[in-house]
Amino acid sequence: MARPPTAAQRRVVAAAEPVTGRLRGTPVQLAALGRLGLAFRHPRPPHDWFLTPAGHRLRSEADAPEDGERPRTAVAEPAPAGRVFAARLGGDAAERGGPRRAREVASAWTGLLELRRMTRTDAATDRPCGWERTHLLAAAALALEAAGCVPETGEGPGYRVVESAQPEAVGVYAADAAGLRACADALGRAGWQVGEHTEPRVGGRRHLLASPRRD
Repeated sequence: MARPPTAAQRRVVAAAEPVTGRLRGTPVQLAALGRLGLAFRHPRPPHDWFLTPAGHRLRSEADAPEDGERPRTAVAEPAPAGRVFAARLGGDAAERGGPRRAREVASAWTGLLELRRMTRTDAATDRPCGWERTHLLAAAALALEAAGCVPETGEGPGYRVVESAQPEAVGVYAADAAGLRACADALGRAGWQVGEHTEPRVGGRRHLLASPRRD
């Protein structure tokens, strides 16, 4: 598991520009945030550093108190190792998310849209960016959850995002046909190419194959 960000690194994240996520810090600090997956260096001059979706989530988490808690500052204490945002792939025993999880997902999705805008040459936000192509499972799961689809958990059915043998694609399963259609619609709106397939060897079970849409 990656080490949690230090208090100094969290201060840099908290000080990022509110909308763009542009960072200010020393080269060492910014490079360290990049290794943690919280920041990326823009490929075009002046090569500024910006928050990744996980970085946006970390900043939002520091500002958004748990229900019933008193507000806390962004630099009060280093976050535990497990507190960096993680997309829910489904198929585990995690509990269904409440209001806090909804805030986390919304913040991460906003960060991803900004990442698309900043890294695409045409600044478009309706098509996936390079980060999504190298983090297929997480990107697809985030798109699904941000659209209101529910992951499969120990509390009930939902979607599952799994690896696929097809290059640059993921498999998506749901409890029924309606759930599968909802997943297909959500991924399509998020800029993914989606096709529905049947598995003859598994009783005709249906699933989706989804890949980030190319230009």
